Amino acid sequence: MKILASGMAAITLLAAGAGASFAPLSAQATSTSDYRNVISNNMRACAPGAGPAVRVTVNGIKSSSGKIRVQVYRGTKSEWLEKGRWLNRIEMPARKGKMTFCLPVPASGTYAIAARHDANGNGSTDIREDGGAMSRNPSINIFNLGKPSVDKTRFTVGEQAGSIAITMKYFS
Repeated sequence: MKILASGMAAITLLAAGAGASFAPLSAQATSTSDYRNVISNNMRACAPGAGPAVRVTVNGIKSSSGKIRVQVYRGTKSEWLEKGRWLNRIEMPARKGKMTFCLPVPASGTYAIAARHDANGNGSTDIREDGGAMSRNPSINIFNLGKPSVDKTRFTVGEQAGSIAITMKYFS
């Protein structure tokens, strides 16, 4: 699935610090500083010409309690949903309905998004209350424990910002 940049609504989040690299993914070195960047939700980073990014609209948020956390991973089996291997994270108070986030990525390439609604804000996953969403809206069930393969979640980001919509799913 390819994300196409529109002339007016490219989707990008500013990386924490101005030193983000926009070299091709294959040419990019990976170091520990490439991971675990907690950033603000700066929608200007998704403006035309801002560079590679993804605008993520999260639909189906069931309440305004707790927090929503959205993380972007490289679209590889070795990094998808691996602890500490997310590139950028935005965390905000939940708002019922839908919320939009702008996540910058280091370069054009394949990525995957994971979002979580920590409904009571305790920082722990409470399967009966919390919700989850992933890029390309894969099926989530008791058998895959909310961890579908990267093949079902990855998408391509080009040189300009693109956009995706995902739907929050709850077990209760």
